[in-house]
Formats: sequence, C-alpha cells, structure tokens
Amino acid sequence: MVIRINNKKKEIANQIRDVFQVSYAVEAKLLNAVDFPPLKRTKFQFLNSNTEFYAYYINKDIAGIIELDDNKDSKHIQSLVVHPKYFRKGIGRTLVQFVLDTYNTKIFTVETGIDNHPARQLYKSFGFEKQHQWNTNHGVIKVRFKKIN
Repeated sequence: MVIRINNKKKEIANQIRDVFQVSYAVEAKLLNAVDFPPLKRTKFQFLNSNTEFYAYYINKDIAGIIELDDNKDSKHIQSLVVHPKYFRKGIGRTLVQFVLDTYNTKIFTVETGIDNHPARQLYKSFGFEKQHQWNTNHGVIKVRFKKIN
C-alpha cells in the first residue's frame, strides 16, 4: 500500500532516513562512489524538507519511498529508494506508477547515476527518455530522464 507520509514528524523522518541509508549504501557501491551526497542527508534535512514523501508499506515496514519535488511546470522524482530486503519485488515500479497515475502533470523528470542500470531500465520502461548526462563534483556521472504525458 502506498501512502503519503509526514516527514515533519520526528519518528517518520527517522524512518525515512533509515531506509535512505541502507538503500543508498547499495547504490553507492553500484556506482563505485566514495563520496555520495545522498548518504549525508541528516534527519534534520528530512524534517525540514518541503518535498513530498510517499511510502510503500509491507505490514508495518516501509519497504520503499518516493520523494517528489514540485516544480512550476513539472514533477521531479527527487529520490526513489527501496529497502534492500525488498529488492526485486516490484516496489520501485509500483511507486513510479503511483506518481504517474496520481499527478496530472505534463512533464516528469528524474536523475540517477549512469551506472545504476536497474534504475535506468525502470525509468525507460515507463517511457522516460534520456535528456543529458554530466559529471558531478563527487565522481558520479549522472543522467537526467524526462517523460512527457
């Protein structure tokens, strides 16, 4: 089940951070990143974020989270994380589909590391198209995808 969660509550912010930490640790290894900014986000940053968070629950566990940033003319998927114990169960796919079905937005965007093949395949399967790629100052090559409805 996917529900919006309130990142302004300390307990929820802690849960969000916990899932981000274990998920992004896997991605950092996948990308061979030594310095990976998503792993540096603090509970305080989650508490004070103005982005929207939706969680996929299995029983009482948060199995995955999608974070959305509302831009003027588009919806940006800021983060999509799945707890490693729930990998390969369609949770990421369900969260992306939820966003596409829920928001009446013409443009959706997302970014990921160029070497994150599972994420790239997921976004491409929904019709996201590569817009550009660039080198970051932390050694990861990123790619930006865009979907126009």
